[in-house]
Amino acid sequence: MRSITDLKAQEACSLKGLLFDLDDTLLDHGKLTEAAYSSLFRLRESGLLLVCVTGRPITWGKLLVCQWPIEAAVCETGALSAHWREGRLAIWDTISADARQANAVRLAQLVTAMREQFSQLVVASDASERTSDFTFDIGETQKLSPEVAQQAAAFALSRGARTSKSSVHLHVSFDVHDKASGTLAVLCKQLGVDSTVARANFAYVGDSENDAPCFAAFSTSIGVANLQGQFTVPPRFVTRKPSAQGFAEAAEQIISQRSKR
Repeated sequence: MRSITDLKAQEACSLKGLLFDLDDTLLDHGKLTEAAYSSLFRLRESGLLLVCVTGRPITWGKLLVCQWPIEAAVCETGALSAHWREGRLAIWDTISADARQANAVRLAQLVTAMREQFSQLVVASDASERTSDFTFDIGETQKLSPEVAQQAAAFALSRGARTSKSSVHLHVSFDVHDKASGTLAVLCKQLGVDSTVARANFAYVGDSENDAPCFAAFSTSIGVANLQGQFTVPPRFVTRKPSAQGFAEAAEQIISQRSKR
């Protein structure tokens, strides 16, 4: 990985948009700092389309789209999104209502089995707000051992589910999307961005294992200094500072380089 200072003007000026994770990327231990929030406005003023990409619930996404200078929030690890359509807030689910109900039944059964098998699992505080997945707290309010988290994920996988890990949660779902495929679907079908253009001309900033698909999918990929997890394709750039400070650092580099055009 190269330092974020190696991101030069030609690449920064070619960008059409910026995609970013929430927990431990834009947020600092769940808190929004003035520097990070200010960076969003400055990035938008530089001409970039901004999209939040998070494992957090769609209820969060609806609020963020209304309050922040962003065009969309891709939520629940790519399964649903909130975005602006003709001046109004719209919600998009990647599957039909019937399929969503069927998945919900299967997921409830799986979660019951997981909690019976692994007594150490703690339900995440936002689990009740979710539509497509279920989350266990592995680092938000308590630390679950990596071994137990891995065993729980393997248990879910053996029963046909998909799993992903962020810095705070273990996600379990029967949806097929990950952050990258869900984001590309939203960009293409809801925001009118060609998928080839998105891959080549959108940057992604993240910190954890469930950001791995986006690090692989988008040409300009950036990890903040607290980056953790296993990555087949690591981000191309990394910041010196962690979390919100790292996001602001990346934003400053992009904005300063775009000013040279």
